[in-house]
Amino acid sequence: MSRTPRTALLPAEWRASASLSGVYALRMLGMFLVLPVLALYAKELPGSTPGAGGLAIAVYGLTQALFQLPLGMLSDKLGRKKVIYLGLVVFALGSFIAAAADSVTWLLIGRAIQGAGAVSAAVTALLADLTREEVRTRAMASVGLTIGLTFAVSMVVSPLLTRYINVSGLFALTGALCVLAIGVVAWITPNPQRGKFHEDTEMQTSRISEVLRNKRLMQLNFGIFALQAVMMAIFASLPIVMRGLGLPKEQHWQLYLPAVLLGLLLMVPAIVVGETRNKLKQVFVAGITLIAAALCGIYAGQASLLAIGVSLVVYFVGFNILEASLPSIVSKVAPTDLKGTAMGMYNTAQSIGVFVGGAAGGRLFEHFGFIGVFAFSMVLTLAWLLMAAAAPAPAAVRNLALSISPIWQGCEERLLAVLQQFEGVEAASLSADRSTVYIKARQQGFDEAAAKQIILGGNHVE
Repeated sequence: MSRTPRTALLPAEWRASASLSGVYALRMLGMFLVLPVLALYAKELPGSTPGAGGLAIAVYGLTQALFQLPLGMLSDKLGRKKVIYLGLVVFALGSFIAAAADSVTWLLIGRAIQGAGAVSAAVTALLADLTREEVRTRAMASVGLTIGLTFAVSMVVSPLLTRYINVSGLFALTGALCVLAIGVVAWITPNPQRGKFHEDTEMQTSRISEVLRNKRLMQLNFGIFALQAVMMAIFASLPIVMRGLGLPKEQHWQLYLPAVLLGLLLMVPAIVVGETRNKLKQVFVAGITLIAAALCGIYAGQASLLAIGVSLVVYFVGFNILEASLPSIVSKVAPTDLKGTAMGMYNTAQSIGVFVGGAAGGRLFEHFGFIGVFAFSMVLTLAWLLMAAAAPAPAAVRNLALSISPIWQGCEERLLAVLQQFEGVEAASLSADRSTVYIKARQQGFDEAAAKQIILGGNHVE
């Protein structure tokens, strides 16, 4: 069985991928860089309550969820770069307001404005405009890798930076980097020759109901909701617990550094085993189990920094496994022409999880202490665990998006019929403009080279 050589990215595609990954990373810094220290910072501001830190986390997720889809749709009409500029300006404004905040009220206003600069959908659409179908998956993967690295670096660097520039300085830094990102988009990111709708990366609002009716996709949406809600609830309360044990916030990196590094190192072999040996469900369920075990460890050992540190290692192994595998499973489960909509709903569920977890974590910690946060987190995690254990294993498939040769013009349905009968093809569909074919194929038994030869017109079927 033959496989075609991997298509190389063109220089313009490398520029687009690198620059937009950087913009996406700056967007995520707004959430991750302040996450380890925000609860403590909010507690020190005038008008604060113990739940204020959680609310400062939550309001960011709320406005992000509200504005993500509208800004993505606006980019289809006004142009990708214009909407990205708008989102980055809004994000920078919110960052500077939060930096200058002299009360919890102004901190919350700044965080809400930050979240409203939701450029994720527009950035993804622009990257799709600037890359060919054959290399788009790799370009999108670079964005995912950037998000993971941003999270890891933020967890360690944030407490260290607060020693020198305080949390207000972190907000000012993210605002300044956002202004820099505008320059990157303007002068480094290529301009698309034309914008088009990409079913594999963009939301189709008319088909949201199909995702809502898809039980498996909704289970995965609940999963990312629970994962984010638990994390935000923990970080709305755990930094306060750690400081109560005598560890200043500037030294919290001493627990986060080994946890993040070991979490990343141990995640890699788990994901490799899951993908290459068709054990993704087992690895996925193991990741949720690790989250549950870590929660028990943190709760049982909340009077010991050592116990918390060990539990954080377990937590980050599970978190990284789930964060990496969830999008992969969504792409395997979603219909070929619905992947963009499925991922759009997935991202919305993620933002809602940030909101619910931050708000609930702060409020529960205020009224019940850490036991309230633990109970909330365990209920979500155990519900998810039961759901994942009962769900079928995802099929060992991969997705391809390929441009159709002009030789097939007017005969696209015939091409689709040929591909649907092709050995190893699970499903195939056409884009709305009939210029692209989306294929979901088995990992084994699919002759990619032969399929490409037909699609590109090298073996035209009469």
